Amino acid sequence: MKRAVKRRTTSSNRRRAAPIDLYYWPTPNGWKISIMLEECRLPYVVRPVDISQGEQFTPRFLAISPNNRIPAIVDPSGPGGRPIAVFESGAILQYLGRKTGRYYPLNERARVAVDEWLFWQMGGLGPMAGQAVHFRRYAPEQIPYAVARYTDEVNRLYGVMNTRLAKRDFLAGRYSIADIACVGWVRLAERQGQDLAQFPHLKRWFETIRARPAVKRAFAIRVEAASKVDVNDPKVRAVLFSQRAR
Repeated sequence: MKRAVKRRTTSSNRRRAAPIDLYYWPTPNGWKISIMLEECRLPYVVRPVDISQGEQFTPRFLAISPNNRIPAIVDPSGPGGRPIAVFESGAILQYLGRKTGRYYPLNERARVAVDEWLFWQMGGLGPMAGQAVHFRRYAPEQIPYAVARYTDEVNRLYGVMNTRLAKRDFLAGRYSIADIACVGWVRLAERQGQDLAQFPHLKRWFETIRARPAVKRAFAIRVEAASKVDVNDPKVRAVLFSQRAR
């Protein structure tokens, strides 16, 4: 896999720490973890996984992420000082939150609020937004029912966020992994058929998070191969959209 180095650190201890390997592709799920690593100022190495070429199905990657999906991490300084691999973006966010004590509160009541919105994203916003983008942009034929179904559901979910944010700065009160999980999906609102101007509290939230230096650095990561992917190539489409059990 092509290798690109990215690191952030603030202390001499972290400068000496071995970097975390981030298996990554520039998608909303990938952005979650690059944002968290940047926010926590953990040293890390970006290891692109070209999902358009099937690199997610290699035995080496499957040993880390058995669901053949990015992102995944390998932390050489895991629990007990031993390496640990973590897959699934929500699990990675929780792990890094526990590891650093940042953006994932220790107080149980506060943590429940974060978990509620984290799992809301994992089970709702992400899957529905992903389907909206697929049927609006990538389906081989336009299916009006599917386009309306997922576009409307994302609109409903944006409304839920907008109501939630009307009386609080962030989803769980304070900035947390719940916000980090959601911001990359909202970044693609237009592709999902949504107009953020219709959701003023959500728009304010998005602009506030997007302005954070760590988020800017995370969004600025470039993977050259990603910009060259031709989704109309039948071979690429077969890899991205036509997988069955192996």
